[in-house]
Amino acid sequence: MLSNTGRFVDRNPGITAAGKLFNVTGETSGDCLQIAQCPTRPETVKKFRGTTQPKAGKERVFYGRANDPDVASQISHGVSTKTSLVAGDLVNPTRKSLFSQRMLEKKESLYASRRNAPLGSSHDQRPGLPKGIGRTDVMYGVKTIKDGSAGEMVNPAKPAAQVNTESLQGKHLYKVSHHDFEVGEMVDRKYDWSRIPKESKFGVETPHNNDGIHVQKSLKWLHETQQEKTTKIVSKRVDDFRERTQPQLGKVHDPIKDTLRVAPDHSFGVMVKPDEYGAGDLIHMRVPSKYLRGRDRERGVLAAVRHHLKKANYHNFHDLKAAFEYYDKDKSGKISLNELREVCIQFNLPVEPELLECMLDYCDIDGDGQIDYQEFANFLNWKDKMSSGGVPGSKTKEAEKGDEAQEQTKGDVSPTRLEKQIDKAVGGWNPSSSQFNAVAGGIRTTGWRAYGVPTIRSDLPAPTTRRVADTTNYGDESDAYGLINPSIYSNHGVHEKDFFQPRDQYEIRRIFDGIGVEMTSDVFEKIWEQASTRHPSGLVSVESFRGIMDEVNAQKLAETQVA
Repeated sequence: MLSNTGRFVDRNPGITAAGKLFNVTGETSGDCLQIAQCPTRPETVKKFRGTTQPKAGKERVFYGRANDPDVASQISHGVSTKTSLVAGDLVNPTRKSLFSQRMLEKKESLYASRRNAPLGSSHDQRPGLPKGIGRTDVMYGVKTIKDGSAGEMVNPAKPAAQVNTESLQGKHLYKVSHHDFEVGEMVDRKYDWSRIPKESKFGVETPHNNDGIHVQKSLKWLHETQQEKTTKIVSKRVDDFRERTQPQLGKVHDPIKDTLRVAPDHSFGVMVKPDEYGAGDLIHMRVPSKYLRGRDRERGVLAAVRHHLKKANYHNFHDLKAAFEYYDKDKSGKISLNELREVCIQFNLPVEPELLECMLDYCDIDGDGQIDYQEFANFLNWKDKMSSGGVPGSKTKEAEKGDEAQEQTKGDVSPTRLEKQIDKAVGGWNPSSSQFNAVAGGIRTTGWRAYGVPTIRSDLPAPTTRRVADTTNYGDESDAYGLINPSIYSNHGVHEKDFFQPRDQYEIRRIFDGIGVEMTSDVFEKIWEQASTRHPSGLVSVESFRGIMDEVNAQKLAETQVA
């Protein structure tokens, strides 16, 4: 309980009092450190959360197989391998028994290397030595006399003074033979020092400084010292290159700033002129005169005007006949452009004159510059409501039905009906398969434009050397029949292009003489002249020459039969 309860008045009840409250559960530090157990979720919810939000350390399992039995953990894949020798047995093999060792020695005794050089002993070379020479009774070389040890030679048992005195004996001989001078010792070159003492010094004393400033000057070139005192001159080309390639502090890196000599709103690239038709024109198979590419705004305004006039005519007139008579001011049976403009002004429909002219051209089917009743009905067809009087000068619906029955009996064509304001198709919205495959009255597609890239690119010249990855068919390849039944010439490495390749007279004559065709020089010249006239450039190939030769032979055969 509070310790100051009843003694003071709480003037700020909205502020929590300082101090600690006793007998309050659920707000202590121990309660805050305890993690409350999350409420359990239904199994149907767990499998969906296990797919999107799995628990920490849990596998993400698709909810479709959440309740499936765990078969994968019990299946072992692969082939079970048999245990082989371990490294320990190879490094430290088990000891063999005496019987096994004797059997191994008996087996290896068959080898000559085993008999000549048994294991554990050297090779017996006595059979190859001369007579009277053994391994131990004859010795070669000079006997070495033992004088002292190496330690006594390196560190003899003598005082240091005696060692230095003995080492100086004959030192001058080493100076002559080996140039063995001491450190700092001047070489004696046998100069005459009678006039100048030997210890004198020559030259001028070099000034020096302990801070090394003179050494620094000697390590620098003169022009480097002068450049430090003068203004640095940098090449403008190098400076511009650094400005283009290295980003400057506080500036956006623009490597083509100096080379870009165009306006900021300049657009790069080549402008591709769009086609006069769009995707909708291809789908609806419109003719070139009905392409809607570039007329989208015109059609949008037309739809808005038609919708507004439909509502106005539907609310103000009983049928289309009354609306047409109201539009037709001069009672001529047709609506002109001025009459249509006045009606638009009366119905509060402001339309520009140019758009109104385009709309009139779009609705005027016969092209007379005016809209008759049928075109007006097609333009303002509201829920297919036709007047009881019909088109001026025409019959009623009941009379039309009777006439239709009579005309059908006679075999005549039914009268013109109202048409929907939709795009006209070439085949009248019939399936293309039924139009192309029709027995009578089928559509001819010879004059239609073909879209896409042809399979055989006869419009491109075949390259002289084709790449391996070039799979384009240039029309110079054989068809399926040629692949199944190849020519007999292909077995000898002669292909179709070899027959049509232009050749000279010597090569043509050599080819035909090689296959056994006998002809005189005059006959060959005549056939060559005729074959050269078949080509605009006067070129002759094996095929053209053979064709002329066959014609000449056929003519001779025909003359022989006639005679």
